[in-house]
Amino acid sequence: MFKLSQKLQSLPPYLFLEIDKAKRKARSEGRDIIDLGVGDPDQPTPNYIIEALHQAAQDPSNHRYALDQGMPALRRAIQGWYKRRFNVNLDPETEILPLIGSKEGIAHLPLAFLNQGDYSLAPDPCYPPYKGGTALAGGKLYLMPLLESNAFLPDLKKIPIGIRRKAKLIYINYPNNPTAATAEKDFYKDIVEFALKNKIIVISDLAYSEIAYDGYRPCSFLEARGAKEVGIEFHSLSKTYNMTGWRIGWACGNAKLVSGLAKVKSNIDSGIFLAIQLAGIAALEGPQGHIQQMRTLYQERRDTLIKGLNALGWQTEPPKATFYVWIKVAERMGSIKFAQRLLEKADIIVTPGVGFGKYGEGYIRMALTVSKERLSEAVDRLKKAVRW
Repeated sequence: MFKLSQKLQSLPPYLFLEIDKAKRKARSEGRDIIDLGVGDPDQPTPNYIIEALHQAAQDPSNHRYALDQGMPALRRAIQGWYKRRFNVNLDPETEILPLIGSKEGIAHLPLAFLNQGDYSLAPDPCYPPYKGGTALAGGKLYLMPLLESNAFLPDLKKIPIGIRRKAKLIYINYPNNPTAATAEKDFYKDIVEFALKNKIIVISDLAYSEIAYDGYRPCSFLEARGAKEVGIEFHSLSKTYNMTGWRIGWACGNAKLVSGLAKVKSNIDSGIFLAIQLAGIAALEGPQGHIQQMRTLYQERRDTLIKGLNALGWQTEPPKATFYVWIKVAERMGSIKFAQRLLEKADIIVTPGVGFGKYGEGYIRMALTVSKERLSEAVDRLKKAVRW
């Protein structure tokens, strides 16, 4: 009797919901699951942020509807953070928009700028909302393969001229989820030139900029000359401050793009809980020492996992950033089948690469969001359970 819309029917099952179902079923059977699937930090939100939320929640004036554009003080805090971190100047009145997590902004932006049949240029593999947001806006997708032979960067020269003429958006995401690849300023320079020449909006997802190792410092797309003429960048407090469940992030960059997204959001939501906005200000302006501690922790975990996998003969390169490890699996076995095998034989959950797109086939993603002791145990289980 009740049929889903064609747009919704066109979407595949959301990858991480399916993984969560498998995890809950296995745990209900009493199995000791090591979850290396969804990238959700296992460390607590720093106490000074929790205290800021506690204090703000005590004030009844913070229980009202929030301003659609976010608190001016939060926008100024984001302005200050971007200036300190990337030396990028932003106007807090016109170039910054707080979000209920960066995911919703990324998914909503196509509604502001895509018309029926317009193309988005999306990397493949990629974070699923790039594709989902395009589909729900009535757009079409052109997939840009992220291949190991090109350092998991899109090859802009291979995009057909006919597609470029119809394209309105291009998504980029570095440090990258799921491949953990990184991009440098020369790449962003090329992206700006490509966007200017083809009149395409650049959507940069920078959620993992603060999770990097061995002294590496990821850069921002907005550092490239001319970037604000063509693009918008999304960031989040989720990974940097262990605040995934709090749902607070932002978009920043070109004022017209920010304004377009704000217009969509004003018709959909009523802003971020004011107490969470005040906690966000505390996060951005408070002590930042935990960030280096977080990097050290993840680097130790990365090294533990990489050493163990290489000892098994998996020949896995250590990522420079993100808390993911992108691993090639045997050619004769698909990534879904391999992930199922790890769950059945070793009680380990990983994410099959094909869940991020067809060019993710042949890979699995492991998240560094469990202790190094559990990672060592995972390697031991793999050694005993996996036979090629």
